[in-house]
Amino acid sequence: MATIYQTTQMGEAHVLVALVPHRGQADLLVRRASSRGLAMGDARWFITRDKQAATTWVCFTSAGFAHVKICFVDNDSEAGWQKPSRYKGRFR
Repeated sequence: MATIYQTTQMGEAHVLVALVPHRGQADLLVRRASSRGLAMGDARWFITRDKQAATTWVCFTSAGFAHVKICFVDNDSEAGWQKPSRYKGRFR
């Protein structure tokens, strides 16, 4: 389950993430989950304010600094990896 905590400190983040406007630019298409139980795999994120409950801490940054570029999508069926990445499995 991908429980994500957003930090503002690049140094404490597990993964640096850039939010891109177009799906074609994204490595990962992400669907927000409304509850922890609906978060699955790398692509369905439940975003929490509790850093101790999070599986991954991310810091949003520019595309040049990012490890992974993401685009949020509206349907579960669209969510998933679009490109090969060494970060597969890091958000669970």
